[in-house]
Amino acid sequence: GATITCCQTGCDRAFHLPCAPDGQCVTQYFGAYRSFCWEHRPQQALQPRPSQDNTCSICLDTVEHNISYKTMACPACQDARFHRHCIQKLALHAGIAFRCPRCLNQEPFMTEMLTMGIRLSKRPPSWQSDQEVGPSEQRHGRCDATTCLCPGGREHTEAHGPWQLRLCTSCAAEGIHQLCSSLGNSTCSWECSTC
Repeated sequence: GATITCCQTGCDRAFHLPCAPDGQCVTQYFGAYRSFCWEHRPQQALQPRPSQDNTCSICLDTVEHNISYKTMACPACQDARFHRHCIQKLALHAGIAFRCPRCLNQEPFMTEMLTMGIRLSKRPPSWQSDQEVGPSEQRHGRCDATTCLCPGGREHTEAHGPWQLRLCTSCAAEGIHQLCSSLGNSTCSWECSTC
């Protein structure tokens, strides 16, 4: 029931924090934790690009031609385009390793995303859940289903069949056996509950 007021001087628009994304409002999750209504929210100041490739650098689906609330860009390379919801998922999973998915720039990119209301996590990347974990090329290797049905246990996997491990198509940080997920044999993608 509590509301936030737009921090722009003279604006008295108020909105619920959970409702802000639906109303295209921006909340900055750093410093003074300022919130802006849809009219006064920060805008990315990027040059229009004459590119034919209008796909999200994360999900590879089409994005709008122009920068907007839903379509964002990297301020460093100005070539990477992505959906707001895609970059938000990446930010939460990448944690302190958050960077542009195309040019791998970190400093100006992270600052811009914070200003535009992307919430960052101050933890190691979800794919490195433990300091003792090996190199980042290590693939997730256990079934994370609530109830694992595999007689060999959560770590047992096979290349094909019901005990084939499917990784989350969004984050690859969680996995599930084909049979434990209730996915049909023809389905080759699965998304975890976090994503």
